[in-house]
Amino acid sequence: MAMETAGFGLNQSSPRALKRKRVLPFSCYFTMTLAVDLLNPSPELEKRQHKLKRLVQSPNSYFMDVKCPGCFAITTVFSHAQTVVICGSCASILCQPTGGRARLTEGCSFRKKN
Repeated sequence: MAMETAGFGLNQSSPRALKRKRVLPFSCYFTMTLAVDLLNPSPELEKRQHKLKRLVQSPNSYFMDVKCPGCFAITTVFSHAQTVVICGSCASILCQPTGGRARLTEGCSFRKKN
């Protein structure tokens, strides 16, 4: 007599029932070590990752002080500015927008703000 298992209409001698009962031997289980440390990634690796996939999420944008090459006045500019930034004293263009980060004009020096 064939017995049905768990109400699925399969008897014990069917191939499906045998596949479900198959157990791998202990020698098939092993541990592998990773090539990178996931808890302590290097700063270069963190900087290359997407802003949402980092260990601690952080934006790619920043504020910077830009020094005008003509009058040496300092203006605060957002790194991903979407409008043309003009110097307040001499009206020269400090940076122009691109698709991502703003492009500084030639001769402008900058530093990141903390």
